[in-house]
Amino acid sequence: MTVVHARGSLRRRLLLQLLLVAAILSFALYFTVRVLAQQAAETTQDNILIASATAISEAARAERGQILVDVPYSALSMLGSIAEERVFYRVTADDLTVTGYDDLPAPASAAETGKPVFATAIYRDDEVRIAALPRRLTVGDETVILTVLVAQTRLGLAAVSLQISIAAAAAGIGFFLLSGALSWFATNNAMRPLNRLAQSVERRGPQDLSPVATSAPTELVPLLQSLNTFMARLSASLARTEDFIAEAAHHVRTPLATVRTQSEIALRSVRKPENKQILREVIRAADESSRSAGQLLDHAMVALRSDNLEKEQLNMKDLAQDVIRSISPTADLKDIRITCSGSDTTSAVEGDPILLQNALRNLLDNAVKYSPEDSRIKVEISEDASTVRIDVLDEGRGLGDGDRSRLTERFGRGDNVRDIIGSGLGLTIVEEVVSAHGGSLALTDNPERRGTCASLTLPSA
Repeated sequence: MTVVHARGSLRRRLLLQLLLVAAILSFALYFTVRVLAQQAAETTQDNILIASATAISEAARAERGQILVDVPYSALSMLGSIAEERVFYRVTADDLTVTGYDDLPAPASAAETGKPVFATAIYRDDEVRIAALPRRLTVGDETVILTVLVAQTRLGLAAVSLQISIAAAAAGIGFFLLSGALSWFATNNAMRPLNRLAQSVERRGPQDLSPVATSAPTELVPLLQSLNTFMARLSASLARTEDFIAEAAHHVRTPLATVRTQSEIALRSVRKPENKQILREVIRAADESSRSAGQLLDHAMVALRSDNLEKEQLNMKDLAQDVIRSISPTADLKDIRITCSGSDTTSAVEGDPILLQNALRNLLDNAVKYSPEDSRIKVEISEDASTVRIDVLDEGRGLGDGDRSRLTERFGRGDNVRDIIGSGLGLTIVEEVVSAHGGSLALTDNPERRGTCASLTLPSA
């Protein structure tokens, strides 16, 4: 009889596999949180920079052959929420400085593309993020390229990202240590009644199908036989499944890409207006699926910032008008008019501008999506002694007859809008933002006509 030497401990192999899985999961947790935090920080900074550049660009004008730029206070104050950050700006006309820091570098492709450009550079010994916004401006009889550069250091954002990375690393290490301890405990307990059987099995070669040693516990013999039979059947089943998947993979295509491509081709060939409209709706539905993915990130960003709000005093009418301007192109596609009414000097709240913009954008986005063509959306801002209220009234389908409390739950949608593509996260994002600011969200019927009235109530500053 050939003596088969043990090739390692089953206990050790099982423990190492569990530890390897725990290590991979710990690293994945750390890496995912770190990447998402960095992306969220960079996206947030870029959005604020381009908003500041837009405000400065809109303030530029030409008078008597000269370019005048009155830099709004709000354009730079929105960048000063983090005390460690420094802000720089520069306005050029055909590469000649009009105002600002003359040595602030401009991205080379800004004037060429005619679109906003972002770049990272070293300026005055600090790493800065630069946003460049070009615009054509008529001065006398000539047209010049007016470029607004706004830059901000990245110390504060780097500190936030570092804190999140440290917290993620600590969580990953803690998860790994806990998993290691539990793996060791579970392995020892599982292997204790199987030590003698493990010693016999460890000496077997990969092709050795001889019976298990008679010294094995009687209770384990039926289990091993059933396990061997099950594994054989499982192996055959997996092989068949793999063959099926390999064959089916050749016939699977991405539905959205196919629908959109074919719809665009058909749109160019059809002549009847009603057919064109149907195809546009198909394309719009495909694009809406991409929008749903974006809302999932928005929801993650809201969850990240809700516990650490970067508050500043905000005029809610100004904030609402900014959001209206950003969403107007989408509303124009459906000939929807968006109006905003309220006092210009009041309606002040203490809040995080990014999150509040996100909440208003989701409300208006929902209003535009569910409103019919050639309709109107009203944004009304009012206040009393302690609160500021923002009402968004649309002329859409309304809230339906179902349980309205479900509309603010994640992935909750009304029964009357099932035919319109959506993620069911918009109102969830709004409610989480408002709750983080100590406010409330109320959904009622539009008192003026058919539609919905979404009301945000926030504590006034």
